Parts: sequence; C-alpha cells; structure tokens
Amino acid sequence: MLAHNIGILAGGGPLPAELALKLTQQGYQVFIIGFQGFAEAELIKKYPHQLIRLAAAGEILRALRAHNCKDIILLGPVKRPSWRDLRPDAEGARILARLGKAIFRGDDGLLSSIISILEEEGFRVRGAHEFLNTELSQEGALGLLEPSLSAWEDIKRAAHILTVMAPLDVGQACVVRNGLALAIEALEGTDKMLERCRFLDQENCGGILLKMPKLGQDLRADMPTIGPMTIKNAALAKLDGIAFIAGKTLFSHKESCIKAADEERLFLYGLSDSLIKEC
Repeated sequence: MLAHNIGILAGGGPLPAELALKLTQQGYQVFIIGFQGFAEAELIKKYPHQLIRLAAAGEILRALRAHNCKDIILLGPVKRPSWRDLRPDAEGARILARLGKAIFRGDDGLLSSIISILEEEGFRVRGAHEFLNTELSQEGALGLLEPSLSAWEDIKRAAHILTVMAPLDVGQACVVRNGLALAIEALEGTDKMLERCRFLDQENCGGILLKMPKLGQDLRADMPTIGPMTIKNAALAKLDGIAFIAGKTLFSHKESCIKAADEERLFLYGLSDSLIKEC
C-alpha cells in the first residue's frame, strides 16, 4: 500500500467514482476533490472528499496537501466556465496568470499546461488508464456485430478528418454517414454532438461515430471515453456503430455498454494505431 493518498480531481460523470472504487480495491487510499457544479456528489460521497469551486486553486492545493496526496488523477468532463463565473481566489489568479495564452487554446493545450503547473507544484499527475486496465478498450469487436464494408469506408473517412484536424485541437469525435461528415465534436462534447445528428436524418440513415485522441495528446488528462449514454445517443442518431482506438479509450460501465450496443444493433469496434496511420 502507498504511504500517501491518491488525489482525484473529479469532473462530471460516473468515472471518478468508478476509479475511486478500483483504487480502494487495489489497496490505495483516495481523496477526491469534486469540482462544484460538475462532480456527481451522490457518487463520490462514500469516499473522503471535498467539493470545491473550480477556480479556488488555493483551496484545492491546500486540501490535496492536507490529505497527503502526492499522486493526482484528473478525470471527468468539466465545461469551461465564463470569465464572469470564475471568481478565482488569490492562488487561482496566480495560476491563471501562469497559464497565460494557454487559456485560449483548445482543451488539449490548456490541459497540458495545467498538468505542467501541477507538476511544478510538486504533484505527480497519473493517468486513470493506469488503474482502470479492465475498462480500457481492446482491438476488434466488443459485441456481436462488426462494421460492414460501407461502415469501414466511413470509419476511414472519419479517421482522416480527425487526423487532419488534430493540429487545431478541436475535438476527439466525428460522425460520418456515406462519406459525408455530419458532425465534428467541438466544445459541446460527444453527447451533444450526437444530439445534433438526430436532426440530420437522411434516407436509410446509417453512419458511424469515431472517437480517437488527438495526435500527441496527453492521455493523462483527457482520454476519449465511451459510456452508456454514448450508446443511447448513437442509437437515437440511427448510426450503425461506434469505432474507437484500442488501448486509448476508456469505457464507463463497459459490460453495460456492450449489452446496450447489442440490443440496439450497434457495433463497438476497437481499431489499431496502425490502421489509423494508414488514413
């Protein structure tokens, strides 16, 4: 057992609580900082935790140090607040100044800068995937179905689009139907992007969702994630399936995702890095 706690900086969704469970099962002690307005308070309340405003950096750092957290993990989505809503404390204002122009970059650029600052403050930033090995994706079909020939063409098209757009630090997901890009993920996130696709009905529908990390992305902070809501929204958008990069995608409630995909007649397919490079 480690002599110190692992701190979890928790955004929204179920994954922070799932990670806390896995860590305690592995003999680690955890302490969770739940970002107010984002973290699922009901899910994390069974673990030692504290709910703190996102911009209250001084309070966050003091809490992590008070609970002897040397290693920390960032997990769960956090929507960028407006400047008016930030209200940083003194330490938060200092960190915002250190971030400088990174504040105006895409998510990857901003998160990379935040990781650098946390490491400068003496913490070691770890990736959730280091401890959630069973929730990592694998190559090939996870459920009963595999992509059709037309779906494979859409997957390759989506991979090319996301690869070309990677330097712009825009998003991790794309929906392609019959070679046509229906949607590319931006600030709204995957679920909202899929909701948009529901209003873009085409004859016979079909199409695919591809989730993949951006080129050079630091997976410690923002690994692509698929959960039951992703399956539900892909089905509502009348897609044929979901593709992802094996070993670089986290699943929330993996078995439930596979069961739901089979019930909705959607494929879940893990792609190799080599296939993506060919695109």
